[in-house]
Amino acid sequence: MAAGNALYAKEDRRRRLAEESVDIPFLLLVLLLLAVGLSMLYSASAAQSQYDTGYAISTKYLQKQAVCAGVGLICMYFFSRIPAQVWFKFSWVTYGVSIGLLLLVLVAGQSVNGARRWINIAGIQFQPSEIAKFTMIVLFARLTRSFGAKAKTFRYGVLGFGCALLGILIPLALEKHLSAIMLMGMVAVVMMFVAGTSPKWLLAGAGAAAAFVLIYITFMGYAGDRVTAWLHPEQDPGDTGYQILQSLYAIGSGGLFGLGFGKSRQKYLYLPFQYNDYIFAIICEELGLLGAVLIIVLFGLLILRGYWIALRARDRFSTVLAAGLVTLIAVQTILNLCVVTNLLPSTGIALPFFSYGGTALAVNLGEMGIVLSISRHRNQTKTQEVPI
Repeated sequence: MAAGNALYAKEDRRRRLAEESVDIPFLLLVLLLLAVGLSMLYSASAAQSQYDTGYAISTKYLQKQAVCAGVGLICMYFFSRIPAQVWFKFSWVTYGVSIGLLLLVLVAGQSVNGARRWINIAGIQFQPSEIAKFTMIVLFARLTRSFGAKAKTFRYGVLGFGCALLGILIPLALEKHLSAIMLMGMVAVVMMFVAGTSPKWLLAGAGAAAAFVLIYITFMGYAGDRVTAWLHPEQDPGDTGYQILQSLYAIGSGGLFGLGFGKSRQKYLYLPFQYNDYIFAIICEELGLLGAVLIIVLFGLLILRGYWIALRARDRFSTVLAAGLVTLIAVQTILNLCVVTNLLPSTGIALPFFSYGGTALAVNLGEMGIVLSISRHRNQTKTQEVPI
């Protein structure tokens, strides 16, 4: 009897430990992408860093990114310990704060590279749109839980989600932040589909979004120039088509095996933003087709594992929240790769874990911490819920 009780207690401890531990494959994929991303950022930014510092140091951008990576890892750890229901409870509060920050940008924002999208609080400069992406996903997950089966109706599935989305998109439109609008719109469509919104309404919304983009491009000259450069970069190789052509040169010169780590030529101030939006071009040049494919495979595995965690979450809110956060990474990755290879016009969307940008990196890592928190309950029975 005593031996049987000891065996049962041992099995019970093992089961509870498995339920409480984070998903190790997902964690390892995040850390691996971060490590490779920091390495490639150093290589891509070294020449620019030397130029900016009078050839004093080559790690200016790496140092800043490493600090933000440290902050992001701390956030990832703490968020992995916070139950998902805490985000449910404060979803409206965080949503309201993010809208306030977006509006603050219009009044007291700092202009960087001709765009007013940054604010400085207590000496810390960050981009509120990165926070807004996260809060929108959290709110959509809460609305999915609250609407339940009513999400199939126009009132809830379209107007309900649509009004919440507009609260974020309108300030972004005033900032002329088209890339964030596109990104958040795509993520919202996926989450609405998961919530149960009728596909016919989603298709109608996609048509309206396409019309909006056309109108936006027509009235915003810089956006129209990007489309022209995308279609015919060779017609203006010294101006609007310059960045795209240099990106393609970098990709083509890498060949199958690449020039070798740190041996890129385009990073020597030929390719603009070589350590930011176009870092994947440097990856292709230095690591070649094989290295680029391996990195794409890592992203693919991370995304698939994230959806696996979402499907095994213990409640509807956690499922939709995890799916939304993973979709955000997936859409950012796909759009960035398409822009760098000239499959899409330039959008200004960074490559997660690789592109230079402290706010984006810290937020991305924090979001992965939430997915890890949800993964702690992947072996538990799903709870039966009713709309609230």
